[in-house]
Amino acid sequence: MSITSIIRPFFSARWRAIDRYATQTESIQREVLSRLIKKAEQTEWGTKNNFQKIKDYEAFQHLPIQTYEDIKHDVDRMRRGEKDILWPGKVIWYAKSSGTTNDKSKFIPVSWQGLHAVHYAGGRDAVALYLHQRPDSQFFSGKGLILGGSHAPNYNVKDSLVGDLSAILIENINPLVNLIRVPEKKIALLSDFEEKMEKIARSSLHENVTNISGVPSWMLAVLKRVMEIKGTDNLADVWPNLEVFFHGGVAFTPYREQYNHIIRSDKMKYMETYNASEGFFGLQNDWTDPSMLLMIDYDVFYEFIPMDEFDSEHPTVVPLWDVELNKNYAMLISSSCGLWRYVIGDTLKFTSKDPYKFIISGRTKHFINAFGEELMVDNAEKGLEKACAETGAQVLEYTAAPVFMDKAAKCRHQWVIEFAKNPDSIEHFATVLDQALQEINSDYEAKRRKDITLQPLEVIVARKDLFHDWLKKEGKLGGQHKVPRLSNNREYIDKVLAMNH
Repeated sequence: MSITSIIRPFFSARWRAIDRYATQTESIQREVLSRLIKKAEQTEWGTKNNFQKIKDYEAFQHLPIQTYEDIKHDVDRMRRGEKDILWPGKVIWYAKSSGTTNDKSKFIPVSWQGLHAVHYAGGRDAVALYLHQRPDSQFFSGKGLILGGSHAPNYNVKDSLVGDLSAILIENINPLVNLIRVPEKKIALLSDFEEKMEKIARSSLHENVTNISGVPSWMLAVLKRVMEIKGTDNLADVWPNLEVFFHGGVAFTPYREQYNHIIRSDKMKYMETYNASEGFFGLQNDWTDPSMLLMIDYDVFYEFIPMDEFDSEHPTVVPLWDVELNKNYAMLISSSCGLWRYVIGDTLKFTSKDPYKFIISGRTKHFINAFGEELMVDNAEKGLEKACAETGAQVLEYTAAPVFMDKAAKCRHQWVIEFAKNPDSIEHFATVLDQALQEINSDYEAKRRKDITLQPLEVIVARKDLFHDWLKKEGKLGGQHKVPRLSNNREYIDKVLAMNH
């Protein structure tokens, strides 16, 4: 009997609990909200908002919607050691995330309870749901390669850390887990990504790796280095028992063909996770379905704003049990990390309500709507997938933004794309992408009609390693950092183009 078959029954109770998601959504979520409010009654935030008098969701709805700008001052006080502000006690861990309009970085509080009842709960369930789908798994017969970021001291507060969420997770992980993971902690937490990549590749080369976890773009760089050292173009020659990649952070579509090319194994599976700095929210519980299951019994209460009302002064806000299918929503969360009705910046579209499953459709700020076209990241990924399929291309990285008016008074979208494999022709690729976007997005189609508002999109081929070099220049190699896919202005694309020589 294998060690995996011995461990598998320990997950059975969790499988039964997750089965409740399909029939008890509202009661589970109301219970979560009640628990969070009760726990935070005596905090500064709870006192200010009369948590003692809030007995149900209907009363909770009257609290203000929060962005990072709204809580930044309180978070800074917490970082300096003040306690009982947004969550009981002193919060000593802060996940560093990409910044806002006014700041280079956001610092998301990660309480002890949030770490265990949200983030680690997601990691546990990722394994549970994977094993539930994979009766033949030998997951625990080897080790997991977990790719993380780095952290640093937080101000001068004793034992307090700030850094990538993945680094906080690795720093505080149960010591027993370190027996079944690589690399060792001192390598995993290195701040220099290129040094870390080299040491991870060499230290894991002769391990029996059965599973890998991380952001697809950064993991791909590590895996390619592993194969270079081994002298092979097939990762199965290095780790023949590799069976699953738990991935998240960026959409997997642009990377899928590259992974299929380097991992030529019938046993290999890919499982998407939605693990953000603010919390662990979703898991792919069926790898034949790209939608993820919303994890509704963690310490997270969910609310949603329809994207067509997002910029309204008084938008409609609905709880999970009132969402509609196939409609774009901005997500709000309240959690045991001290975030209350907090706008995390992602947009979701629900594909099922029994249980609630969704796709990440984009970002509230990462979209192009310069001319009323409302192009979301989800549209872009589907368009690129079709263009790659028809032209034989593989996309490594990309970013896109509007050209508001050129010398001929014409407007268009401009795409900078780094190809892992070039298309049969750039012109063909651009045409297929443009046509696909029109098929996917009716607003884009309307603006492209007869070339009156929008001209055909432009594709600029990026030189090799352009995006790697841009991220390095910006101090964003590794960790949770990623290339902004779509932007409504030219802040990112002009910097990238300036380096494309």
